[in-house]
Amino acid sequence: MLGLSTKLRDVLGAKTATALNEALELDTVGDLLAHYPFRYAKRGEQTSLNALSIGDQVTVLAKVRAAVQKPMRNRRGKLLEVTVADDAGHTLTLTFFNQPWQARKLTPGRWGLFAGRVSEFRGRRQLNSPDCRLLATDEDPDDSEAIEEFAGALIPVYSASAKVPSWTIARCVRVVLDLLDAPGQHLSVPDPIPSSLRTELGLVDRLSALRHIHRPGSETALAAARKRLKWQEALLLQTVLVRRKAAAQRDAATPRPAGGAIAEAFDKRLPFELTKGQRDVGADIAADLARSHPMHRLLQGDVGSGKTLVALRAILQVVASGGQAALLAPTEVLASQHYLSIHQLLGDLASAGQLGAPEEATGVELITGSLPAAKRRAATQRVAEGSAGIVVGTHALLYDGVDFADLGLVVIDEQHRFGVEQRDALRAKASAAPHTLVMTATPIPRTVAMTVYGDLEVSRLTELPAGRSPIVTHVVPASDARWMDRCWERLIEEVKAGRQAYVVCPRVGDGQAEDSAEPSSAEPQTEPQRRPAASVLDTLDELAQGPLRDLRLGLLHGRLKPDVKDATMRAFAQGDIDVLVATTVIEVGVNVPNATMMVIMDADRFGISQLHQLRGRVGRGEHQGLCLLVSGAAGPPGGGASVQLANLADGLSPTRARLEAVASTVDGFKLAELDLEQRREGDVLGDAQSGSKSHVRLLSLLRDVEIIEQARAIAVRLVGDDVTLSDHPALAAEVEALAAERGEYLEKS
Repeated sequence: MLGLSTKLRDVLGAKTATALNEALELDTVGDLLAHYPFRYAKRGEQTSLNALSIGDQVTVLAKVRAAVQKPMRNRRGKLLEVTVADDAGHTLTLTFFNQPWQARKLTPGRWGLFAGRVSEFRGRRQLNSPDCRLLATDEDPDDSEAIEEFAGALIPVYSASAKVPSWTIARCVRVVLDLLDAPGQHLSVPDPIPSSLRTELGLVDRLSALRHIHRPGSETALAAARKRLKWQEALLLQTVLVRRKAAAQRDAATPRPAGGAIAEAFDKRLPFELTKGQRDVGADIAADLARSHPMHRLLQGDVGSGKTLVALRAILQVVASGGQAALLAPTEVLASQHYLSIHQLLGDLASAGQLGAPEEATGVELITGSLPAAKRRAATQRVAEGSAGIVVGTHALLYDGVDFADLGLVVIDEQHRFGVEQRDALRAKASAAPHTLVMTATPIPRTVAMTVYGDLEVSRLTELPAGRSPIVTHVVPASDARWMDRCWERLIEEVKAGRQAYVVCPRVGDGQAEDSAEPSSAEPQTEPQRRPAASVLDTLDELAQGPLRDLRLGLLHGRLKPDVKDATMRAFAQGDIDVLVATTVIEVGVNVPNATMMVIMDADRFGISQLHQLRGRVGRGEHQGLCLLVSGAAGPPGGGASVQLANLADGLSPTRARLEAVASTVDGFKLAELDLEQRREGDVLGDAQSGSKSHVRLLSLLRDVEIIEQARAIAVRLVGDDVTLSDHPALAAEVEALAAERGEYLEKS
């Protein structure tokens, strides 16, 4: 019986199957048929050759313009240069060494598919010794060089490799589809979307969709196939998430009712009004904590929106009921910042066990990997006894020897930096299922939240606390000496006014290749080689010997020893350092209200969200913040807020558009939507979804909002009627397989 689980070696032979597995991780018929074409070329519509990126392995459909054969200068033999062009006049050169027979085939006017790695020579894009497959012509339809895999009007082009080109994949797909269509063939192609639901939604069956996604007979057939397969991706994923959410509701947790002495005392002491968003979200969390099943909630808030305060009020609700709360942070710098902030906010309410402490006070402990052994033993003892109601820490909280008396709430900050096992290890330290609050300062588009965090209740904080001024952002051209001089003059003015500043660089330096900036998929890499990004070590030396020589400079990066990092941050927070030259170690959680200016060097090396997070470190006090994005890709500085987001792409490179987007708005949720537009879906969904085994291949979190929302509603309906999905065995089987295969990706709670 031939089915999706049939091994490719049983259909295509061992040699071809091995090549597909090694190059593309394709092992079964189902893997191959789920390796969809990433685009379709049309006869008469040439590839936009100007859009090719240096270094990319590509397959292009193009028309031969000219072929010239000439002797090579420095060695024997002949070089054949073939020029192909698109309708806009952009050209690509194909070079062949000592292959004279290619000239007889590659004659002007012939259409062909050409595969190879894009390089550049003397300013021209080229493919060296590409693989070629010519298409049949009307004059010679039986040309032996033409390939029947591309016989239709729409020519599928697959993500391929140097060893397995697109037409090899197309040939293998044709073999499999022909076998599936063979008379009398016993097929095993279960359809996870029930027939009643297909009728309701107007969807074709699975086998038809697979046929037409690979060999579309028309645009209409292709559209129907894509719609069906998008729905399949959305429904499977949402059903997994809805089932996980339903399972969580069945767990038992200790209720932590609202109120209590320490929580009420803290609220009375607050010297400012909570924002409406903080009050509303706080009420939702308080209600969750009071229930007898565990809370699973994502708290997302833009930079400076007050997430920590909301989390602390939840922590105090649990402490007031006799429980403990653990706040897990990804770095020692961030953990230390949380520890200090909690102490500052609580005052003597954090002094349990000390002389004169209020009766309702609790203890606050910090546990990190660098804590000296004696201090660690004392801290873990207080945690185990329960006298420490609040425990802040890094991965050190997960280790054996850190035990809790009654762990009632786990707060995870910047949760995407922790693996599943790490989060589970902390929750396992509770005697009953603890409540969980996941925080992120990275604004998340609604469809991403629904898809990636669909098993969590989602809360958003969108308001800034009273007294905060919007941060002014400008793009500064690194090549313009006048503007760079003014940049440092402006920083000196801030320091002379009694304030402080950051200078952020992508790298640490000293010859190591590490880069702390997130890779930006928004920018095509069209340059064969870019200069190294600015490093903190080199920048510190240049500034100390140059424009900032009269200021007190500090250094902070991830490779420093923990005690050095802590001492540097304390010195900066106390005002003993004027300018902190740092990597992205300051990206989240660092709170120095007196810091009002940030200069980000080589800002084009960072993504939109990361730039937004970085600039959120300034303007946290009474004075307005200023952020300067220095980039070699920048033109004359613009007015920042005057730029319209909707028109950013007009006439701008992706790099420049990204920088102008950040300068144009301080609304992190708008930037998150734009970031989603410029990124691949796999980048958003994470590594578990970005490879060849990815479940989400066609579904767009930006364009397919309606499908995602409808799929969510249908999943809720199906699971509500029957959590085991016993009436829909094909759907149940694929949901179970996805849950097992993508457990770490889906395990966001």
